[in-house]
Amino acid sequence: MMLRLLAALLVLALPSAALAATPDLAAIARSAGTPEIPGLKMVWLSPWGDVAKSHPWRNIIVHQTEGPAGSARYGATEQHKNPTRRGVMVWVETDGTVYWAIADNLVPTHTDGADRNDNKYIDNSKTYHQVNKDTSIGVEFAGNYPDVTKGATDAQIAAWRVLVKVLRVRYGIPLDHVYAHNWIDFKDARYCEGCALATMARQWGE
Repeated sequence: MMLRLLAALLVLALPSAALAATPDLAAIARSAGTPEIPGLKMVWLSPWGDVAKSHPWRNIIVHQTEGPAGSARYGATEQHKNPTRRGVMVWVETDGTVYWAIADNLVPTHTDGADRNDNKYIDNSKTYHQVNKDTSIGVEFAGNYPDVTKGATDAQIAAWRVLVKVLRVRYGIPLDHVYAHNWIDFKDARYCEGCALATMARQWGE
């Protein structure tokens, strides 16, 4: 009888023990190196450094590239070789793989200077010439070729749900500072670049 009771208590205790052993996402997000992030398949071309020494990022800009499936790895690799080239710090492949291309104290060239001022999507008085490469982390989602109107894959959306939280926690970025590229720059008129993904992030909330 005593053995059965002990076995039952052990079974009840297992979920709590497993939960306690699960790394805290906030702690992981503020760490250095190449951590395992639950829910993400990360390819670290550049490891995280001390977050206190990172560039003072205040925004996140969602980009979509007209590259085919498989192009995120190439883009991230080229970015790693030349960190300040036109591109972004974080690339997301169609299968959900996330490539961290460069150290977060470096500033790649992306956006057109936040030149949108028509308030078409959001209040641009808060973004005009402010949400630019010097203040913003760029996240590039690959795979909308040859149809630029094609949305992100389910795997990309699942990765984004975790990734946006990690980025916001690591750099202390408010939810309303997640922007689509089309919200802050005049982009391709055929589709709204990054709009669905940025909207999702805001709707998911904290």
